[in-house]
Amino acid sequence: MHPSDDAPRGARLSLQEWLFLAALILGWAVFVVAHGKDMSWDFRNYHWYIPYAFLNGRMGIDVAVAHQATFYNPFLDIPFYWLATHTHSWFALGVLGAVQGSNVVPVYLIARSVVVSEFKKIIAAIMALLALTGSLTVSLAGATYYDDVMSVFVLAGLALVITQRDLLRDGALWRGMVVAGFAGLLTGSAVGLKLPEAPFALGFAAALAILPGDWRHRSTRLVAGGIGGVVGVAIFAAYWFVKMHALTGNPLFPYFNEYFHSPLALTASYRDMRFIPTDFKHQLLFPLLFSVDWGVADDLPFQDIRVGLAYVLVILTLPLWFFARKNREPMIDTQAAAALFAFVIVAYMAWLKIFGIYRYILLLEMIAPLVIYVAVSLVPTTLRARLITIGVLLLGVLVTTKAGLLARAPLGDPYIQVTIPPIAHPDKTMLLMTGEAPMGYLAPSFPPQIPILRIDGWMIQPQDGSKLTAETRRRVDAFKGDLYAIFIPYEAARDRDALAVYGLAIRRHDCRDMVTNLGGLYQFCPVIRAPSPSP
Repeated sequence: MHPSDDAPRGARLSLQEWLFLAALILGWAVFVVAHGKDMSWDFRNYHWYIPYAFLNGRMGIDVAVAHQATFYNPFLDIPFYWLATHTHSWFALGVLGAVQGSNVVPVYLIARSVVVSEFKKIIAAIMALLALTGSLTVSLAGATYYDDVMSVFVLAGLALVITQRDLLRDGALWRGMVVAGFAGLLTGSAVGLKLPEAPFALGFAAALAILPGDWRHRSTRLVAGGIGGVVGVAIFAAYWFVKMHALTGNPLFPYFNEYFHSPLALTASYRDMRFIPTDFKHQLLFPLLFSVDWGVADDLPFQDIRVGLAYVLVILTLPLWFFARKNREPMIDTQAAAALFAFVIVAYMAWLKIFGIYRYILLLEMIAPLVIYVAVSLVPTTLRARLITIGVLLLGVLVTTKAGLLARAPLGDPYIQVTIPPIAHPDKTMLLMTGEAPMGYLAPSFPPQIPILRIDGWMIQPQDGSKLTAETRRRVDAFKGDLYAIFIPYEAARDRDALAVYGLAIRRHDCRDMVTNLGGLYQFCPVIRAPSPSP
């Protein structure tokens, strides 16, 4: 009999377990509310703007307000935007915090199923607690990057695979297909909502594939998981892919435009490839490098060795799985651990090749303590020695981890507060944005009849030669009403240069300040047509 066969794999949680998990989730929600509103660059750039633009039909009105992110799938951002505009700020943040905190549930379930011990519930509880202690996990609490929201979907799918492994191995085929299909649906939904989750879909497939079983069980669960994944992507992304293709000729606009050749953008990938290690040495050492220097893998600061430590331990102990003698006092269920390892290894390798941005593997930061536990459990030594080693390593992780929340703003309603200078003729006004500063969150505060065109930034520049720029130039040239420019003071020179290309200039003495509850001081300036130079 397998060491973990003394109890059903999918045994229901006790009341005490549910209360423990509920307390963690509630505590995380309170933690988020206590620290206030997200002021991150991405939130101010697009997480507030794109749901507003979608819900108010502004795709044909505005231009590149949020740079490339203007064209992102807005469905991920709509729930929080709706909550923040229809309820109190504290409530919207509390719900977001509760969702982020609910990662503890699948982590607990996975650990509870992997660990073989009379104390497995306590160990699983420790792993759930440790899942919330990662450097970037803490930093992103209450922020709208959503990596810690998509992780709930992916971890839930993995938890289904691991806790229902007996059914997937030799249970009724139709029941296994239902479980695999639903797990795939969860994972595919995460990918559909946020495409950087794609490496975890490959990890999910690896976890399904490595479980034992005859060819019928293997093939049916893989097919069902794949179909579920495709359905999940389709539910949340198919509409947006079709819409983007119809509007731009590129379903992923502007990304991978070297393949789709949308005339609106340049023939370029538009991807952020700064962090992808290109040579073998850096690829091999990458987790160690970002454990020492966060700047090699992200724009957001973090200090955490848990992923790097898990990486080293997996490399060192994986051969023991096949060649070392088995421990007389096993600490893990080997089938569950194999699925966990397959998921982690394949997802990490795919991420390394495609992204290299640490934030996108926040999920691995959450389950790294469990991976460390499993890896050390494979070492052929005494139970006492393994437990002491695990304790020392995890204590070392906690001691060396440093986390600081990203900049936050105080609570208050409405969620976004902007001082808009008087606009004499909103029905005959056009706003022009310049520079790289994030300003998308300002747009919903202006009268809705005013079009907002970014004529300069990451996505669009006055002389980039794209059709999008040409069409923007045509609209500005043909506009007969009042023109205003919005920019941040430290980019005043860039604003002047961009407007000059359009034959425009600001009336500097008539400029007004715009301030918001999320910080920043913006200039709001009337724009005039610059006189043509004398011959």
